[in-house]
Amino acid sequence: MDINQFQKNIGYFFKNSQLLKTAFTHTSYANEHGIESYERLEFLGDAIVDFLVGEYLFNNFPDINEGMMTRIRAALVCEKTLSELALEIGIDECMLLGNGAELCGDRTRPSILADMFEAHVAAMYIDAGIDNTREYLYSLYKDRIDVAAKSGQVIDYKTKLQEKLQEKGACSIVYEIISSNGPIHHCLFEMQVVANGKILGKGSAYSKKEAQQRAAEDALNKLG
Repeated sequence: MDINQFQKNIGYFFKNSQLLKTAFTHTSYANEHGIESYERLEFLGDAIVDFLVGEYLFNNFPDINEGMMTRIRAALVCEKTLSELALEIGIDECMLLGNGAELCGDRTRPSILADMFEAHVAAMYIDAGIDNTREYLYSLYKDRIDVAAKSGQVIDYKTKLQEKLQEKGACSIVYEIISSNGPIHHCLFEMQVVANGKILGKGSAYSKKEAQQRAAEDALNKLG
């Protein structure tokens, strides 16, 4: 899919189409051709998506408390959801990848799909402003947010793990960072959950909170 077809599909044509091209330019391709990659746009897009999803929850669900809004937002802006949205609108078909990245399967890598989704949101924000970006993002997200908020089906693995372990009595649960790799604005955290000195599970994500959830999920799976 070329950039023009993508814009037709999403119903918005950029005044500066170079912004959108940059949003879909992987670092490998940028290095090969001496141009800018998506990374700076992704940094901005991460904040915009987080804000707009939170704003929607705040304005449309006044009866949901802060803790539940935080969990719903975390589930909706996580790598899994963002990469699914990226595939739905065809970002995988628009990526500009270097030869090595293409061979390694980066076109379908969830972390890259999620990053480029955020980058293209930032590109729209710069090109069209916050109101148009809000309308566009809500058109993609609204059904997912409404279902999550109304059903309450947001899994808090940390709470579930705590409840399961405390069924057998008092338990000391600690989440520890094993490693952190990458630039400050896009750092991959590997976390482990330890209970009474025993490592129960591990998980990785681009935020500490999400990495803790993934570690708790891993622990629950291992505990059955």
